[in-house]
Amino acid sequence: MTTEYEQMWKGLGLDLAAHDELLQVLGKGYQDIFLSQSDRPKGMDYFNFVMSEVHGLRVKELLDGKREGHKVVGSFCVFVPEEIVRAADATMVGLCTGAEFATEEVEKVLPRNTCALIKSAFGFKLGKVCPYIESADMIVGENTCDGKKKSYEVLDTLVPNLYVMDLPQKKSNEGRALLRAEYQKFKKAVEELTGVTIDAPRLKKGIEIVNNKRKAIQRLSELRKADPAPISGLDALLINQVFFYDDPIRFTDSVNKICDELEERVREGKGVFPKGRPRMLVSGCPMAVPNWKLPWIIETSGAVIVGEESCVGERGTRNQTDVSGSTLDELMEAIVDRYFKIDCAIFTPNPDRLEHIRQMSRDYRADGVIHYGLQFCQPYQIESLPVERSLEKSGIPTLRVDTDYSMEDVEQIKTRVEAFLERIGIPACSVCRCS
Repeated sequence: MTTEYEQMWKGLGLDLAAHDELLQVLGKGYQDIFLSQSDRPKGMDYFNFVMSEVHGLRVKELLDGKREGHKVVGSFCVFVPEEIVRAADATMVGLCTGAEFATEEVEKVLPRNTCALIKSAFGFKLGKVCPYIESADMIVGENTCDGKKKSYEVLDTLVPNLYVMDLPQKKSNEGRALLRAEYQKFKKAVEELTGVTIDAPRLKKGIEIVNNKRKAIQRLSELRKADPAPISGLDALLINQVFFYDDPIRFTDSVNKICDELEERVREGKGVFPKGRPRMLVSGCPMAVPNWKLPWIIETSGAVIVGEESCVGERGTRNQTDVSGSTLDELMEAIVDRYFKIDCAIFTPNPDRLEHIRQMSRDYRADGVIHYGLQFCQPYQIESLPVERSLEKSGIPTLRVDTDYSMEDVEQIKTRVEAFLERIGIPACSVCRCS
């Protein structure tokens, strides 16, 4: 890949040596974590290809599209409405986070105790290794937590094209009115960026494209309820991660194809793990590529992950946007309705998220919940203790894990996960993987 795309990366201003180092680490991690799995669905070959070209072919497609007049909008959050971007014939991609990079440079502009995700986003920018942020015609930040809100003041000095969207903190009439106003402003900004006036037919088409993508993921989620699980949690997480930057129509088709295969597996009673494998629900912070540490630990400790209560998971994809409206105002209201249902930890109070976790635990027949908190992510870390207490009181075993993107605590986390499986009555042979 290095030779074929070197000029492209150089033209984007990437640090070629640092970028090559990143790709080597990413490739080795993917080999060790994903390709070492046994009995993977054949349909995962497509996602293997996507990962092999994660900074290559997909970036080339974006740049080719830019030459044809299609703008690229980069985003960090599921509150940014992709429907509006698609309605203007633009492409929305998730921006690089999920790994530590250029930490020393980051800590020159941000405090050391800043959330790991925020530091990661800055590291990819300051380290000059993310082709997506360099390809974007507009970078959309959103005022979710205080850390992001203040860090965007710094990011604004590092990029020429930052757009910051305000978000409500309460589920109230006033909060919904704020979200509606922000989405109207965002629509106008996208129109100014692209030169395209978004009307009802265009917005309806954008909604349909994104809805179809979500429907494919929802189909995958339904299949994960089977026992034995027809796909590993790692592979399902990867599909959810690719959701954010692949071509949406191609992605939808590829997910539906693998779902066809998984349906056949379910009919045959075939799984990637033995029937009765301990079933875990992962809840909490989002996991972007290449953040695979905790799922890898869980699934090599004798359990299978059957669902993610996460922005990179069901929180980000479970609700559809109503496409039945005929006017632009009706469709915009439908978008506001859809996104206002997201139960992010930024909201206070936030009872909907707790009920969502309980419902997922029932629906996916989870034996336990592992709550994942990123270091210094205050909203999810603060919610984690009351969530744990409430779930345990309801008879749902829960383990809180706070970590960052480094691999230094792998053995410590592994020990805690194995102890958790033993606490909820999982046979020792399952934990030691002799099955």
